[in-house]
Amino acid sequence: MLEGLDQVDWARLPHAYGPADDVPGQIRALRSSEASQRTDALWQLYGNIFHQGTRYEATAYAVPFLLEVLAAPDTADRAGLLDLLANIAVGYDETWLPAGLPITEHRQAAIGGDALLAMTPRPGDDGYDEDEGDFQYLESLSGEDQNRLFAHVAVTAYDAVRVGVPLFRTLLTDLDPVVRTRAAYALAWFPEEASGSLSALDAATSGNLADSGNEVAAATAMVATGLLRGRPPAAALNDPRPLVRWGAAIALANVDGTAASQAVVDELLAWTGAPTAATTTCPSSAATSRDTPDSHSARWVSGTSTPRSTRYWPASLRCQACQRCPSSGRRSAWLSPQAPCLLAPPTRPSTPGNAASSTYWYSYQTSGGSMT
Repeated sequence: MLEGLDQVDWARLPHAYGPADDVPGQIRALRSSEASQRTDALWQLYGNIFHQGTRYEATAYAVPFLLEVLAAPDTADRAGLLDLLANIAVGYDETWLPAGLPITEHRQAAIGGDALLAMTPRPGDDGYDEDEGDFQYLESLSGEDQNRLFAHVAVTAYDAVRVGVPLFRTLLTDLDPVVRTRAAYALAWFPEEASGSLSALDAATSGNLADSGNEVAAATAMVATGLLRGRPPAAALNDPRPLVRWGAAIALANVDGTAASQAVVDELLAWTGAPTAATTTCPSSAATSRDTPDSHSARWVSGTSTPRSTRYWPASLRCQACQRCPSSGRRSAWLSPQAPCLLAPPTRPSTPGNAASSTYWYSYQTSGGSMT
């Protein structure tokens, strides 16, 4: 296994911190029997080949070996590895939601970037400064050429991960529900592979609908189906499990847009937390922690007392007094008002498509898996 790893001239490939000669050891450590070593290796790979969402020339070279590790049935922590691969493919997912990844536009933007990359200084070149890296070269390029170069590097990394799509499909039936969830999530970002992926997701979704233990995996598969322009099973909107209904509504709203049914709109609006007698005010700044919405704001997200963090919030929920709405950032669920104030009840948006975008892709953590 990993026989070709040392055949790559890693010392000539740059990542976030200079030569990528540390990458082979980190990839091998993903197969370690020690959990701490695997965790450290994954953390280091996030820091050097996917540093703050940036892909580097070394990133695409690392991906085939990451896929090889993922494919081994005895590899531990495969869910975390799937997350890394999906992140390498698309960067930060909130950039592309709710519409999905515009890969055709990315390919167009990358034209000419290969020639610019070929001229980029590399570790080992005469006069190469590891502290400066390719900074001076990039500064010499026009803004348009910089964009071409960056787009080429990102698309090359994306295509390296795309090779793993058949593997991701097989992992939809893995015994680990977290692996199934992550595999469905990863498939959502490859519209050029939609035909084969939709059939795999349909089979996985049908199985999960019959299994009450796979609510998160089923919902994630449905959202992925919608991002690939497919339709979830019709019965999903009536499923007794909230997340399954949510995933189906998201998918159908994404596909149908303004033609979405009233049932889809109603389901999405229910997730915005229609006001009740118990929830007529928004939380004050004193009640909101730095990283987690308090239980009051959580009820506005879900209609229940179960805390759920969210990156997106419906624009229809604005304070009647200060016209503020909850923040879309990760730091806090609210643009903290100085005092509690009344919230206007959500009304049906002008198009169901707006309802879809306003409730998109909540982070949801359970013991059986997670969906982000």
